[in-house]
Amino acid sequence: MTQQESGRSNKTSSNQLGIGIDFGTSNSAAAIFDGSNVHLVKLEDDSLIMPSATYVDRDYKIQTGQKAIESYIQSNAGRTVELSAEVLGEQRSSTGQIGDHGLPEEANTEKVYGQSFIDSGQEGRLFRGVKRLLASNKEVKLMVFDKAFRIVALITPLLVRIKAAVSYLLKENLSYDEPTFHACIGHPVNFEGSQENSNNTQAISLLSEAYTYADFKNQTYYPEPIAASLSYLHENPTTINETLLTVDFGGGTLDLCVLKRNAHNFEVVATHGIGLGGDHIDQQMFRKVIFPMLGKGERWVRDGEDREIETIFPFEEYEDLLLNWAISYMLNQNKFTTPVIQRMNHDDDASVKFRRLYDLIKNNHSYLVFQHLRDLKIELSSQESARLDIPELDIDTEITRIEFEKHISLQLEKFRLAIDYLLEKNDLFPGSIDSVIRTGGSCLIPAITNILDELFPDKVIEHNPFTSVATGLAIANYRNLGKHPIQFRVLES
Repeated sequence: MTQQESGRSNKTSSNQLGIGIDFGTSNSAAAIFDGSNVHLVKLEDDSLIMPSATYVDRDYKIQTGQKAIESYIQSNAGRTVELSAEVLGEQRSSTGQIGDHGLPEEANTEKVYGQSFIDSGQEGRLFRGVKRLLASNKEVKLMVFDKAFRIVALITPLLVRIKAAVSYLLKENLSYDEPTFHACIGHPVNFEGSQENSNNTQAISLLSEAYTYADFKNQTYYPEPIAASLSYLHENPTTINETLLTVDFGGGTLDLCVLKRNAHNFEVVATHGIGLGGDHIDQQMFRKVIFPMLGKGERWVRDGEDREIETIFPFEEYEDLLLNWAISYMLNQNKFTTPVIQRMNHDDDASVKFRRLYDLIKNNHSYLVFQHLRDLKIELSSQESARLDIPELDIDTEITRIEFEKHISLQLEKFRLAIDYLLEKNDLFPGSIDSVIRTGGSCLIPAITNILDELFPDKVIEHNPFTSVATGLAIANYRNLGKHPIQFRVLES
Protein backbone atom coordinates (compact mmCIF):
# COMPACT_ATOMS: atom_id res chain seq x y z
CA MET A 1 0.00 0.00 0.00
CA THR A 2 1.75 3.11 -1.24
CA GLN A 3 0.61 6.55 -0.19
CA GLN A 4 1.84 9.97 -1.26
CA GLU A 5 3.76 11.43 1.67
CA SER A 6 5.61 14.51 0.48
CA GLY A 7 5.69 17.06 -2.28
CA ARG A 8 2.43 18.52 -3.58
CA SER A 9 -0.87 16.79 -2.98
CA ASN A 10 -4.16 17.06 -4.84
CA LYS A 11 -5.72 19.42 -2.31
CA THR A 12 -9.33 20.48 -2.63
CA SER A 13 -10.23 24.04 -1.72
CA SER A 14 -11.69 22.85 1.59
CA ASN A 15 -8.35 21.45 2.65
CA GLN A 16 -6.21 24.54 2.40
CA LEU A 17 -5.63 23.71 6.04
CA GLY A 18 -5.46 20.23 7.49
CA ILE A 19 -7.28 19.50 10.75
CA GLY A 20 -6.54 16.41 12.82
CA ILE A 21 -8.42 15.16 15.87
CA ASP A 22 -7.11 12.43 18.15
CA PHE A 23 -10.05 11.37 20.32
CA GLY A 24 -8.35 8.99 22.73
CA THR A 25 -9.47 6.57 25.41
CA SER A 26 -7.86 8.65 28.16
CA ASN A 27 -6.99 11.98 26.52
CA SER A 28 -7.71 13.93 23.36
CA ALA A 29 -5.66 16.32 21.22
CA ALA A 30 -6.09 18.33 18.04
CA ALA A 31 -3.79 19.99 15.50
CA ILE A 32 -3.86 22.17 12.39
CA PHE A 33 -1.40 21.92 9.47
CA ASP A 34 -1.03 24.79 6.98
CA GLY A 35 1.23 22.98 4.55
CA SER A 36 4.43 24.00 6.33
CA ASN A 37 3.83 24.32 10.05
CA VAL A 38 1.85 22.40 12.64
CA HIS A 39 -0.28 24.38 15.09
CA LEU A 40 -1.35 22.44 18.18
CA VAL A 41 -4.77 23.34 19.55
CA LYS A 42 -5.09 24.32 23.21
CA LEU A 43 -7.99 22.23 24.51
CA GLU A 44 -7.70 23.16 28.20
CA ASP A 45 -6.92 26.53 29.77
CA ASP A 46 -3.40 25.43 30.59
CA SER A 47 -2.88 22.36 28.42
CA LEU A 48 -2.92 21.11 24.85
CA ILE A 49 -4.34 17.82 26.10
CA MET A 50 -7.90 17.33 27.32
CA PRO A 51 -9.04 14.34 29.38
CA SER A 52 -11.69 12.40 27.44
CA ALA A 53 -14.21 12.85 30.24
CA THR A 54 -17.90 13.76 30.28
CA TYR A 55 -19.85 14.68 33.42
CA VAL A 56 -23.65 14.83 33.45
CA ASP A 57 -25.42 16.29 36.50
CA ARG A 58 -28.97 15.68 37.69
CA ASP A 59 -30.28 18.54 35.53
CA TYR A 60 -28.56 16.86 32.55
CA LYS A 61 -26.12 19.70 32.18
CA ILE A 62 -22.86 18.49 30.71
CA GLN A 63 -19.24 19.35 31.44
CA THR A 64 -16.22 17.99 29.61
CA GLY A 65 -12.49 17.54 30.08
CA GLN A 66 -10.74 18.50 33.30
CA LYS A 67 -13.79 20.40 34.59
CA ALA A 68 -15.81 17.19 34.30
CA ILE A 69 -13.33 15.35 36.51
CA GLU A 70 -13.16 18.20 39.02
CA SER A 71 -16.96 18.35 39.27
CA TYR A 72 -17.15 14.61 39.88
CA ILE A 73 -14.48 14.71 42.59
CA GLN A 74 -15.98 17.75 44.27
CA SER A 75 -19.48 16.27 44.32
CA ASN A 76 -18.18 13.05 45.89
CA ALA A 77 -15.68 14.48 48.37
CA GLY A 78 -16.47 12.96 51.75
CA ARG A 79 -19.89 11.81 50.56
CA THR A 80 -21.31 8.65 52.10
CA VAL A 81 -23.09 6.63 49.46
CA GLU A 82 -26.65 5.65 50.32
CA LEU A 83 -28.48 3.40 47.90
CA SER A 84 -32.27 3.37 47.62
CA ALA A 85 -34.44 0.76 45.98
CA GLU A 86 -35.50 1.27 42.41
CA VAL A 87 -39.26 1.51 41.88
CA LEU A 88 -40.25 -0.91 39.13
CA GLY A 89 -43.99 -0.25 39.33
CA GLU A 90 -47.04 -0.69 41.53
CA GLN A 91 -49.17 -3.67 42.54
CA ARG A 92 -52.72 -3.58 43.84
CA SER A 93 -54.36 -6.15 46.10
CA SER A 94 -58.09 -6.87 46.23
CA THR A 95 -60.51 -7.43 49.13
CA GLY A 96 -62.23 -10.14 47.14
CA GLN A 97 -65.45 -8.07 47.09
CA ILE A 98 -67.16 -6.62 44.01
CA GLY A 99 -67.78 -2.90 44.16
CA ASP A 100 -70.56 -0.69 42.81
CA HIS A 101 -69.21 -0.65 39.24
CA GLY A 102 -68.71 -4.39 39.01
CA LEU A 103 -64.94 -4.14 39.66
CA PRO A 104 -62.93 -5.72 42.50
CA GLU A 105 -62.48 -3.47 45.48
CA GLU A 106 -58.87 -2.44 46.16
CA ALA A 107 -57.53 -3.07 49.64
CA ASN A 108 -54.23 -1.19 49.12
CA THR A 109 -51.66 -0.19 46.55
CA GLU A 110 -47.97 -1.00 47.03
CA LYS A 111 -44.90 0.00 45.10
CA VAL A 112 -42.82 -2.84 43.66
CA TYR A 113 -39.08 -2.35 44.29
CA GLY A 114 -36.15 -3.82 42.46
CA GLN A 115 -32.59 -4.42 43.57
CA SER A 116 -31.04 -1.70 45.74
CA PHE A 117 -28.68 0.07 43.36
CA ILE A 118 -29.90 3.65 42.92
CA ASP A 119 -27.42 6.12 44.44
CA SER A 120 -29.91 8.77 45.55
CA GLY A 121 -27.20 11.16 46.75
CA GLN A 122 -25.20 11.12 43.55
CA GLU A 123 -25.05 14.59 42.00
CA GLY A 124 -23.70 13.54 38.62
CA ARG A 125 -22.21 10.76 36.53
CA LEU A 126 -18.67 10.83 35.15
CA PHE A 127 -17.79 8.90 32.00
CA ARG A 128 -14.22 8.17 30.92
CA GLY A 129 -12.88 5.65 28.44
CA VAL A 130 -16.15 5.30 26.52
CA LYS A 131 -14.10 4.86 23.34
CA ARG A 132 -13.46 1.27 24.40
CA LEU A 133 -17.21 0.55 24.14
CA LEU A 134 -17.53 1.53 20.47
CA ALA A 135 -16.79 -1.96 19.17
CA SER A 136 -19.11 -3.79 21.55
CA ASN A 137 -21.14 -6.63 20.06
CA LYS A 138 -24.26 -5.21 21.68
CA GLU A 139 -25.79 -1.76 21.52
CA VAL A 140 -24.50 -0.10 24.67
CA LYS A 141 -26.64 2.38 26.56
CA LEU A 142 -25.38 3.93 29.77
CA MET A 143 -27.81 4.99 32.47
CA VAL A 144 -27.62 8.59 33.65
CA PHE A 145 -30.08 8.64 36.53
CA ASP A 146 -33.42 7.71 34.91
CA LYS A 147 -32.39 8.21 31.29
CA ALA A 148 -30.46 5.89 28.98
CA PHE A 149 -27.68 7.58 26.97
CA ARG A 150 -26.16 6.14 23.82
CA ILE A 151 -22.36 6.26 23.60
CA VAL A 152 -22.69 8.80 20.80
CA ALA A 153 -24.50 11.21 23.16
CA LEU A 154 -21.61 11.07 25.64
CA ILE A 155 -18.88 11.54 23.01
CA THR A 156 -20.51 14.38 21.07
CA PRO A 157 -20.06 17.09 23.77
CA LEU A 158 -16.31 16.41 23.78
CA LEU A 159 -16.17 16.82 20.00
CA VAL A 160 -18.23 20.01 20.15
CA ARG A 161 -15.69 21.45 22.58
CA ILE A 162 -12.78 20.36 20.37
CA LYS A 163 -14.41 21.96 17.33
CA ALA A 164 -14.88 25.23 19.23
CA ALA A 165 -11.19 25.24 20.22
CA VAL A 166 -10.11 24.50 16.64
CA SER A 167 -12.35 27.25 15.27
CA TYR A 168 -11.02 29.74 17.83
CA LEU A 169 -7.39 29.03 16.87
CA LEU A 170 -8.23 29.30 13.17
CA LYS A 171 -9.93 32.65 13.61
CA GLU A 172 -7.79 34.32 16.28
CA ASN A 173 -4.32 33.05 15.41
CA LEU A 174 -4.46 31.99 11.78
CA SER A 175 -6.97 34.57 10.46
CA TYR A 176 -9.01 31.80 8.86
CA ASP A 177 -12.70 32.72 9.02
CA GLU A 178 -14.23 29.86 7.05
CA PRO A 179 -16.34 27.40 9.09
CA THR A 180 -14.57 24.30 10.39
CA PHE A 181 -16.50 21.50 8.73
CA HIS A 182 -13.71 19.04 7.88
CA ALA A 183 -11.24 16.93 9.85
CA CYS A 184 -9.20 13.77 9.71
CA ILE A 185 -10.03 11.55 12.67
CA GLY A 186 -7.79 8.90 14.16
CA HIS A 187 -8.73 5.30 14.81
CA PRO A 188 -6.76 2.39 16.29
CA VAL A 189 -5.75 -0.53 14.10
CA ASN A 190 -8.31 -2.55 16.04
CA PHE A 191 -10.72 -0.93 18.47
CA GLU A 192 -10.62 -2.35 21.97
CA GLY A 193 -12.89 -5.39 22.13
CA SER A 194 -12.64 -5.94 18.38
CA GLN A 195 -11.05 -9.03 16.89
CA GLU A 196 -9.01 -8.46 13.72
CA ASN A 197 -11.25 -5.77 12.16
CA SER A 198 -14.50 -7.32 13.42
CA ASN A 199 -16.74 -4.48 14.65
CA ASN A 200 -14.21 -1.84 13.57
CA THR A 201 -16.73 -0.64 10.98
CA GLN A 202 -19.41 -0.35 13.66
CA ALA A 203 -17.05 1.73 15.80
CA ILE A 204 -16.26 4.04 12.87
CA SER A 205 -19.98 4.41 12.17
CA LEU A 206 -20.69 5.48 15.76
CA LEU A 207 -17.76 7.88 15.74
CA SER A 208 -18.94 9.33 12.44
CA GLU A 209 -22.39 9.90 13.89
CA ALA A 210 -20.93 11.77 16.88
CA TYR A 211 -18.67 13.90 14.68
CA THR A 212 -21.64 14.72 12.43
CA TYR A 213 -23.61 15.95 15.44
CA ALA A 214 -20.57 18.08 16.33
CA ASP A 215 -20.84 19.63 12.84
CA PHE A 216 -17.83 17.92 11.23
CA LYS A 217 -19.65 17.16 7.99
CA ASN A 218 -16.61 16.22 5.92
CA GLN A 219 -14.82 13.42 7.76
CA THR A 220 -11.98 11.13 6.88
CA TYR A 221 -10.43 8.44 9.07
CA TYR A 222 -6.81 7.41 9.33
CA PRO A 223 -4.97 4.79 11.43
CA GLU A 224 -3.39 6.32 14.51
CA PRO A 225 0.05 4.63 14.28
CA ILE A 226 0.44 5.71 10.64
CA ALA A 227 -0.52 9.24 11.66
CA ALA A 228 2.17 9.18 14.35
CA SER A 229 4.63 8.05 11.67
CA LEU A 230 3.61 10.97 9.43
CA SER A 231 4.26 13.34 12.30
CA TYR A 232 7.77 11.98 12.74
CA LEU A 233 8.53 12.10 9.02
CA HIS A 234 7.37 15.72 8.86
CA GLU A 235 9.78 16.69 11.65
CA ASN A 236 12.58 14.64 10.08
CA PRO A 237 12.39 15.26 6.32
CA THR A 238 15.88 13.85 5.71
CA THR A 239 14.79 10.42 6.91
CA ILE A 240 14.61 8.57 3.58
CA ASN A 241 15.20 5.01 2.43
CA GLU A 242 14.56 3.74 5.94
CA THR A 243 12.20 1.22 7.47
CA LEU A 244 10.43 2.64 10.53
CA LEU A 245 8.53 0.86 13.28
CA THR A 246 6.10 3.13 15.12
CA VAL A 247 4.89 2.00 18.55
CA ASP A 248 1.84 3.95 19.70
CA PHE A 249 1.01 2.83 23.26
CA GLY A 250 -1.87 4.84 24.67
CA GLY A 251 -4.57 4.53 27.30
CA GLY A 252 -6.67 1.83 25.67
CA THR A 253 -4.78 0.22 22.78
CA LEU A 254 -1.32 -0.68 21.54
CA ASP A 255 -0.94 0.15 17.83
CA LEU A 256 2.04 -0.79 15.68
CA CYS A 257 3.02 0.24 12.17
CA VAL A 258 5.97 -0.59 9.90
CA LEU A 259 6.55 1.65 6.88
CA LYS A 260 9.25 2.35 4.33
CA ARG A 261 9.99 5.83 3.07
CA ASN A 262 11.75 6.83 -0.12
CA ALA A 263 12.41 10.30 -1.47
CA HIS A 264 8.77 11.03 -2.39
CA ASN A 265 6.43 8.40 -1.03
CA PHE A 266 6.00 5.98 1.83
CA GLU A 267 4.70 2.44 1.84
CA VAL A 268 2.88 0.92 4.79
CA VAL A 269 4.34 -2.56 5.18
CA ALA A 270 2.29 -3.82 8.14
CA THR A 271 0.06 -2.80 11.03
CA HIS A 272 -1.07 -4.58 14.18
CA GLY A 273 -3.11 -3.57 17.19
CA ILE A 274 -4.38 -5.09 20.42
CA GLY A 275 -6.46 -3.99 23.40
CA LEU A 276 -3.64 -3.12 25.79
CA GLY A 277 -3.03 0.30 27.30
CA GLY A 278 -2.38 2.40 30.34
CA ASP A 279 -5.84 1.76 31.77
CA HIS A 280 -5.10 -1.98 31.85
CA ILE A 281 -1.86 -1.27 33.71
CA ASP A 282 -3.74 0.88 36.24
CA GLN A 283 -6.23 -1.93 36.86
CA GLN A 284 -3.40 -4.41 37.34
CA MET A 285 -1.80 -2.11 39.92
CA PHE A 286 -5.14 -1.90 41.71
CA ARG A 287 -5.23 -5.70 41.84
CA LYS A 288 -1.64 -6.20 42.95
CA VAL A 289 -1.14 -3.25 45.31
CA ILE A 290 -4.57 -2.20 46.60
CA PHE A 291 -6.50 -5.46 46.83
CA PRO A 292 -4.20 -6.98 49.50
CA MET A 293 -4.65 -3.79 51.56
CA LEU A 294 -8.43 -4.23 51.37
CA GLY A 295 -8.49 -7.80 52.63
CA LYS A 296 -7.90 -10.00 49.61
CA GLY A 297 -6.57 -13.39 50.75
CA GLU A 298 -7.59 -12.97 54.39
CA ARG A 299 -9.56 -15.64 56.25
CA TRP A 300 -13.05 -15.21 57.66
CA VAL A 301 -14.45 -16.95 60.74
CA ARG A 302 -18.19 -16.82 61.38
CA ASP A 303 -20.76 -18.75 63.39
CA GLY A 304 -22.52 -21.67 61.76
CA GLU A 305 -25.48 -23.65 63.11
CA ASP A 306 -23.38 -25.96 65.22
CA ARG A 307 -19.81 -24.78 64.80
CA GLU A 308 -17.59 -21.96 63.60
CA ILE A 309 -16.96 -21.81 59.87
CA GLU A 310 -13.59 -20.60 58.60
CA THR A 311 -13.08 -19.77 54.93
CA ILE A 312 -11.20 -17.33 52.72
CA PHE A 313 -13.14 -14.06 52.57
CA PRO A 314 -15.01 -14.01 49.19
CA PHE A 315 -13.13 -10.98 47.91
CA GLU A 316 -13.56 -12.06 44.27
CA GLU A 317 -17.21 -10.97 44.51
CA TYR A 318 -16.02 -7.36 44.99
CA GLU A 319 -13.24 -7.19 42.45
CA ASP A 320 -15.04 -6.31 39.22
CA LEU A 321 -17.02 -3.50 40.84
CA LEU A 322 -13.93 -2.09 42.55
CA LEU A 323 -12.08 -2.01 39.23
CA ASN A 324 -15.01 -0.43 37.41
CA TRP A 325 -15.08 2.82 39.37
CA ALA A 326 -18.07 4.21 37.43
CA ILE A 327 -20.39 1.62 39.02
CA SER A 328 -18.47 0.78 42.19
CA TYR A 329 -21.23 2.52 44.18
CA MET A 330 -23.28 -0.66 43.59
CA LEU A 331 -21.19 -2.26 46.35
CA ASN A 332 -23.41 -0.31 48.75
CA GLN A 333 -25.84 -3.20 49.00
CA ASN A 334 -26.35 -5.31 52.09
CA LYS A 335 -25.09 -8.44 50.38
CA PHE A 336 -21.70 -6.71 50.02
CA THR A 337 -21.47 -4.49 53.09
CA THR A 338 -22.74 -6.98 55.70
CA PRO A 339 -19.84 -9.45 55.26
CA VAL A 340 -17.35 -6.57 55.33
CA ILE A 341 -18.83 -5.19 58.56
CA GLN A 342 -18.76 -8.65 60.16
CA ARG A 343 -15.16 -9.20 59.14
CA MET A 344 -13.85 -5.79 60.17
CA ASN A 345 -15.35 -6.27 63.63
CA HIS A 346 -13.02 -9.20 64.26
CA ASP A 347 -10.31 -8.16 66.66
CA ASP A 348 -7.24 -9.10 64.63
CA ASP A 349 -4.55 -7.51 62.49
CA ALA A 350 -6.57 -7.89 59.29
CA SER A 351 -9.58 -5.95 60.54
CA VAL A 352 -7.96 -2.65 59.52
CA LYS A 353 -7.92 -3.89 55.91
CA PHE A 354 -11.65 -4.46 55.93
CA ARG A 355 -12.18 -1.08 57.52
CA ARG A 356 -10.42 0.35 54.45
CA LEU A 357 -12.66 -1.69 52.18
CA TYR A 358 -15.74 -0.43 54.02
CA ASP A 359 -14.58 3.20 53.83
CA LEU A 360 -13.83 2.84 50.12
CA ILE A 361 -17.29 1.44 49.47
CA LYS A 362 -19.26 3.87 51.61
CA ASN A 363 -17.40 6.93 50.32
CA ASN A 364 -17.15 5.86 46.67
CA HIS A 365 -13.35 6.16 46.59
CA SER A 366 -12.52 3.84 43.67
CA TYR A 367 -11.88 6.71 41.25
CA LEU A 368 -9.73 8.45 43.85
CA VAL A 369 -7.59 5.30 44.14
CA PHE A 370 -7.12 5.15 40.37
CA GLN A 371 -6.02 8.78 40.36
CA HIS A 372 -3.33 8.05 42.94
CA LEU A 373 -2.19 4.97 41.01
CA ARG A 374 -1.84 7.02 37.80
CA ASP A 375 0.19 9.62 39.68
CA LEU A 376 2.36 6.84 41.10
CA LYS A 377 2.93 5.43 37.60
CA ILE A 378 4.00 8.85 36.34
CA GLU A 379 6.43 9.37 39.24
CA LEU A 380 7.98 5.94 38.70
CA SER A 381 8.73 6.91 35.11
CA SER A 382 11.37 9.34 36.39
CA GLN A 383 12.20 7.97 39.86
CA GLU A 384 13.34 4.65 41.25
CA SER A 385 10.68 4.75 43.96
CA ALA A 386 7.58 6.76 44.88
CA ARG A 387 5.08 6.97 47.71
CA LEU A 388 1.49 5.88 47.37
CA ASP A 389 -0.28 8.13 49.89
CA ILE A 390 -4.08 7.87 50.12
CA PRO A 391 -5.02 9.43 53.48
CA GLU A 392 -8.74 8.81 52.90
CA LEU A 393 -8.02 5.07 53.22
CA ASP A 394 -5.07 5.29 55.62
CA ILE A 395 -2.70 4.00 52.94
CA ASP A 396 0.88 5.22 52.90
CA THR A 397 3.48 2.95 51.35
CA GLU A 398 6.53 3.15 49.14
CA ILE A 399 6.59 1.35 45.79
CA THR A 400 9.84 0.82 43.92
CA ARG A 401 10.12 0.73 40.17
CA ILE A 402 11.26 -2.89 40.40
CA GLU A 403 8.09 -3.77 42.32
CA PHE A 404 5.97 -1.87 39.81
CA GLU A 405 7.49 -3.77 36.90
CA LYS A 406 6.94 -7.07 38.70
CA HIS A 407 3.28 -6.19 39.25
CA ILE A 408 2.71 -5.43 35.56
CA SER A 409 4.82 -8.29 34.18
CA LEU A 410 1.81 -9.79 32.39
CA GLN A 411 1.13 -6.54 30.52
CA LEU A 412 4.83 -6.19 29.67
CA GLU A 413 4.83 -9.70 28.23
CA LYS A 414 1.76 -8.92 26.10
CA PHE A 415 3.53 -5.81 24.82
CA ARG A 416 6.58 -7.78 23.76
CA LEU A 417 4.53 -10.57 22.19
CA ALA A 418 2.60 -8.04 20.09
CA ILE A 419 5.84 -6.75 18.58
CA ASP A 420 7.12 -10.30 18.00
CA TYR A 421 3.83 -11.17 16.27
CA LEU A 422 4.04 -8.16 13.95
CA LEU A 423 7.59 -8.99 12.91
CA GLU A 424 7.07 -12.73 12.48
CA LYS A 425 3.80 -12.42 10.56
CA ASN A 426 5.45 -10.09 8.03
CA ASP A 427 8.81 -11.90 7.77
CA LEU A 428 10.62 -9.02 9.43
CA PHE A 429 13.54 -9.09 11.83
CA PRO A 430 14.74 -6.52 14.37
CA GLY A 431 17.77 -5.95 12.18
CA SER A 432 15.61 -4.89 9.25
CA ILE A 433 14.17 -1.99 11.26
CA ASP A 434 16.20 1.22 10.97
CA SER A 435 14.38 3.33 13.57
CA VAL A 436 11.73 2.71 16.23
CA ILE A 437 9.42 5.61 17.01
CA ARG A 438 7.75 5.32 20.42
CA THR A 439 4.80 7.53 21.21
CA GLY A 440 1.72 7.54 23.43
CA GLY A 441 1.65 8.13 27.18
CA SER A 442 2.27 4.50 28.12
CA CYS A 443 5.52 4.50 26.14
CA LEU A 444 6.97 6.70 28.90
CA ILE A 445 7.08 3.70 31.25
CA PRO A 446 10.78 2.78 31.58
CA ALA A 447 10.07 -0.96 31.35
CA ILE A 448 8.49 -0.40 27.93
CA THR A 449 11.49 1.60 26.80
CA ASN A 450 13.79 -1.16 28.06
CA ILE A 451 11.96 -3.80 26.03
CA LEU A 452 12.29 -1.71 22.88
CA ASP A 453 15.96 -0.92 23.58
CA GLU A 454 16.65 -4.61 24.08
CA LEU A 455 14.95 -5.59 20.82
CA PHE A 456 16.27 -2.63 18.79
CA PRO A 457 19.54 -1.36 20.34
CA ASP A 458 20.34 2.30 19.60
CA LYS A 459 17.30 2.63 17.32
CA VAL A 460 14.56 3.85 19.67
CA ILE A 461 13.42 7.49 19.43
CA GLU A 462 10.79 9.15 21.62
CA HIS A 463 8.44 11.32 19.58
CA ASN A 464 5.83 13.70 21.05
CA PRO A 465 3.99 11.13 23.20
CA PHE A 466 0.70 13.05 23.51
CA THR A 467 0.46 15.05 20.27
CA SER A 468 2.08 12.98 17.49
CA VAL A 469 -1.17 11.35 16.37
CA ALA A 470 -3.11 14.63 16.17
CA THR A 471 -0.23 16.19 14.23
CA GLY A 472 -0.10 13.32 11.76
CA LEU A 473 -3.87 13.40 11.28
CA ALA A 474 -3.70 17.10 10.39
CA ILE A 475 -1.00 16.35 7.82
CA ALA A 476 -3.08 13.47 6.45
CA ASN A 477 -6.10 15.77 6.19
CA TYR A 478 -4.10 18.39 4.31
CA ARG A 479 -2.84 15.78 1.84
CA ASN A 480 -6.19 14.08 1.33
CA LEU A 481 -5.14 10.80 2.87
CA GLY A 482 -7.59 8.72 4.85
CA LYS A 483 -10.92 7.07 4.11
CA HIS A 484 -14.47 8.33 4.33
CA PRO A 485 -16.82 6.39 6.65
CA ILE A 486 -18.66 4.81 3.72
CA GLN A 487 -15.40 3.24 2.54
CA PHE A 488 -15.17 1.24 5.79
CA ARG A 489 -18.66 -0.17 5.26
CA VAL A 490 -17.80 -1.14 1.68
CA LEU A 491 -14.63 -2.91 2.83
CA GLU A 492 -16.49 -4.96 5.44
CA SER A 493 -19.25 -6.04 3.04
